[in-house]
Amino acid sequence: MKKSVVVFLHIGYWVMYLSLAALLFLVMNMDKTHVNLHLLSRALFFHPFGFTAIIPALIGFYTFYFLLFDKFLQKKKMAKLFLSAIAVCALSAAITEIVIYFTFNATVANWGTNDVFGIALLVAFISIVNGTIGLIVKGFINWFNDIKFKLELTQKNYEMELALVKSQINPHFLFNTINNIDVLISKDATRASAYLNKLSDIMRFMLYETKPEKINLSKELTYIEKFIDLQKIRTTNEHYINYSIKGDPANCMIPPMLLISFIENAFKHVENKKVKNAINIHLEIEKEKLMFECENAYDQNTNIIVEQSGLGSDLIKKRLALLYPGKHSLKIINNNGMYKVALSLY
Repeated sequence: MKKSVVVFLHIGYWVMYLSLAALLFLVMNMDKTHVNLHLLSRALFFHPFGFTAIIPALIGFYTFYFLLFDKFLQKKKMAKLFLSAIAVCALSAAITEIVIYFTFNATVANWGTNDVFGIALLVAFISIVNGTIGLIVKGFINWFNDIKFKLELTQKNYEMELALVKSQINPHFLFNTINNIDVLISKDATRASAYLNKLSDIMRFMLYETKPEKINLSKELTYIEKFIDLQKIRTTNEHYINYSIKGDPANCMIPPMLLISFIENAFKHVENKKVKNAINIHLEIEKEKLMFECENAYDQNTNIIVEQSGLGSDLIKKRLALLYPGKHSLKIINNNGMYKVALSLY
């Protein structure tokens, strides 16, 4: 929590406390017709009532806030906390009565034993109440800081995981594509050059376009389309991939490389590249919703466990949970040699 916010909390609390003390003084002096703002300020700061209300409150609040919380409550030493709280109350009563005695000697000269004992109890009560509130305020600030720290730690961890995933995927994809282009050079140099340019665009996208938190969906789709084109080098089957888009992506923003993980996974597990519509990719864009489906066929007899091991399903789910908390739906269906991912973003 920012220091300015902490200072504001303290100031706000003491303003409310002094206002309550002033209200109590007014109630106690309702029969006096000359109670005004000047008298009220003097009562709070230059009167035994004010010293009785303010001194134990300050001692209790800040002793509990700065000392007892860290030393005992946070370490769950409740017995020591209880004994320390009693000691603080006794200390507050002693300091308050000593200050009142030396400051208002003429006023308290006629105090009896019962008066001294009664004021000590009142001061102790004020001290323990403010001390308890000090513990609550300190606990709230620590709780807020812990949540903020955990969120930052989770975000950093996610960024590190994503960077690690990129470093693992890019070389694998790069080497396969270069080998495919190398084979194509001797057959069709012009086509190989076009694919090389697409590979260059993809690498440029990975290096420079993935840094922002969100990019225009049209850029992501351009990357996906070039990725699919490069994958098509590996087969002569024109109907190997069915790719379709419905809707206008121009005004839609999306985190970079969010959809490509599922497409990577589809290409990874398709074995028979001669099958018609072995991979089906469909994207539908609506005003408040984006629906993505990626389906691929695989050979059940190979005993390959179809999972998102390339990117790690846990990482994908973590990323979606961080970016779209409560605003996404991810369904994975594995049935009869077809593996389907259905993702909806709201």
